[in-house]
Parts: sequence; structure tokens; C-alpha cells
Amino acid sequence: MPPRRDVAVITPWYPTRQTPFGGAFVRAMVAATASARDRATVYHVDGWGAHVGPRQDHAIARAHRSLLTHALRETTTVTGARLCYVPVPVRVGISFAELATRYAEALHVALDGRRIDAPVVHAHVGLRGGWTALQNARPDARVFVTEHSTFLPSVLAEPDSRAMYDEVIHRATGFFVVGETLRAILVSAFPHHADRIGIMPNPVDFGPVRSDPVTRLRRWLFVGSLSDRKGVALLLDAFARCRADEPDLTLTFVGEGRLRATLAARADALGVAEAVTFVGSVMPDRALELMREHDLLIHPSRLETFGMTVVEAVAAGMPVLVTRCGGPEETLAGIEDAAGGLIDVDDDPETIAAGYRRLRDRFPDGVDLAYARAVLADRYGYDAVAAAHRRIWFPDASDTVATVRAGLGTGDVGE
Repeated sequence: MPPRRDVAVITPWYPTRQTPFGGAFVRAMVAATASARDRATVYHVDGWGAHVGPRQDHAIARAHRSLLTHALRETTTVTGARLCYVPVPVRVGISFAELATRYAEALHVALDGRRIDAPVVHAHVGLRGGWTALQNARPDARVFVTEHSTFLPSVLAEPDSRAMYDEVIHRATGFFVVGETLRAILVSAFPHHADRIGIMPNPVDFGPVRSDPVTRLRRWLFVGSLSDRKGVALLLDAFARCRADEPDLTLTFVGEGRLRATLAARADALGVAEAVTFVGSVMPDRALELMREHDLLIHPSRLETFGMTVVEAVAAGMPVLVTRCGGPEETLAGIEDAAGGLIDVDDDPETIAAGYRRLRDRFPDGVDLAYARAVLADRYGYDAVAAAHRRIWFPDASDTVATVRAGLGTGDVGE
């Protein structure tokens, strides 16, 4: 009988009731890779930040260690995978390396000193996931890491964190990023690891497409955090400009963030409050439903390492208008016009408004959503990403050395 293909997933992010969007891409990875393994266990090691002094921090950490094993509870998540939630109290202001040390120690306590019982461990983000995995994996385990973080430069700016990150890449069996934007940052920081940093895209569910195709770009949709980095204030101003010419336009914001009250007040000042809806945070399944109910996703982010929401929108059958902010121009490479349109990142809402008008004027004949969807499914669909993971996790005789090594170099292992 062949050995069981068991996989453990270590992640600082995973959807919860409080943060339904948090780590949705990790949950998608667990769902997508069901065919690539026999059993999966997800360890969600979640930091609880607090503004406390060193003495209080020490007391909290000591109490946490003594209580953690009594409070642990296992549940299940997608595809029947086991889910173990491990809270980690941390003092706000410590370095990313110190955070990773806390995460690794908390998982060690949660495991009651035992090693993770899986031959393959796949961690998300370099330190809080990767370091935690390396410190708790079996000596014979193969440890893989995927980096997603937009704040990676902040991690590498800390000397202790940079040194720990270097060690993680060196020790990991395979190290991946979700796109070339992150790879360029890491290769610049660690040129001696250039041939060890590969690409592993996020998986996207290409489930049922909307029943009624989009015929007019009337109902705008934004999905993400209501923050400066996502460009939501510019989007609202652009919407008001366009609605002055097209009074039946509407805009729906899906997500939460510190700008929500500011956006609501601004919508009122612009005279468009009755056309703007704030849905708040919703579970990923509901977000996909909303994509099928709207006509155009506008994603004016300042920086994205992948742009999963953009791919999800095309998968749901809606065109997109998205900024050239890193990940999207990579994920939509070769199908930019078929999927919708790309616009520059700047501080002028007219850039968004003008991009919308150009797209509106060539829609629907100048857009080919069916073609764009098929191309993206081949790149990022569950089957493609599952095959890529299987080749690196459990290579067999049918996998050539070059194919397996693609995951450790610059090739896209999803191809």
C-alpha cells in the first residue's frame, strides 16, 4: 500500500466569523488541492495584538502557555480538512521575527511538544508561516512556503526579520511567491536565492457562471478593504463624475475598513448617497454571489501581489476595470481587453472615470469574457493549481526532474 499523502497547512490568516475575508485564498488552496492529497490539517496560528508593556506581555505569555492546551478545539473546514485554531497573544510593536518566534512557540505548545504529523508541510507567508512550520515539522518532512504579503518590504527592512527570512528560504524544500512583483523584491534582497524562488499562483474557483450575461455596465462593484491602499476614495469620486452623465449607475462597496464612515459622508456630500450601498464584510461565497449580481468590478488598488478578486470577478462572468498595480497586469497578461481594461495608478479620479468610459464605449463587442474566463481557468483554476501542488508535494515517475524543479525556479508551476 502506498504511503498516505498527508499535508499540514500553516497559516496566520484563515476566514473566521470576525474576519470572513481573512485568508480566503488559503481556504481556496485547501479546497483546490483536495485531489492532490489524502488528508489535510490546517493550523491557523492567529495573532491577538495588545498594547501592553514588557512585564504584562511576559505575564500574558506565561498564562497563555499554561492554558492553551486546555482551550484548543478542532473543527473541520472545506473538503473535510481538519482545522486547528491556535491563538497567539502578541505585544504590538515587536518585530516580525519576534512575532514568528511567538507563533512557532505557540504551535509547539498546542502540539504538546510533538512534531507536526505529516510528511509535507505547506506554510503561507515567510516568517509567521514558514518559520513556524520549520520549527515544528518532522525532521523528515518536506516544507514548502508561499509568500503573499503586500507588506513584504516592511518585513525585510528589519535586520532580525531579514536574517530569519534568509534562513527560511535556505531551509525550505521549496519557496514560492504568488507573482513576479514579490519575486522581484525577494531576488533583490537575496540574490543568492534567486534560483530557489518559484511561482505558485493562488487558486480561484471557476464554478457556475452567472445565468444572465452582463449587457450594460450599470451596477458597479468593489470588493476589498475600505482603505487608502485600495483606492476607494478615488473610486467614489470617479463614480460621482460618471453618474452625473448616467443617473442610473449604482456602486456597491463590499468590505470593511477605517474609511467607511468617511466614504459615507463623502457620498452624501457628492449627492450620490442614494446610489451607494455599503454591504460590509461578507463570507466569500456571498461575495461571489454579489459578483454575479453586478455588472462591473472596479479595483483601483495601489498595490496587489496577485489580485485574486479580479480573477474571481472574471470567473463569475463580469468584466473588470483594474489598476496596473502589480499583480493584475500579470494575472491578466494577454487578455487585458478581453477581460475589461487596465488603468494607471495615480491620484486623479478622472483616470478611473475615463477608463470606465472607454470600456463602456466598446462593451460588449470589444470584450470577450468567455475567452478571458477560459484562459484564467487554465492558469488559476482548481485543477491547474492542484496539479502544480501535487507535482511538488508528491512527485512520481511521470514527473520529470525539470517539471518538479519548475517549482523551485522562475517557471510558473501552474503551466
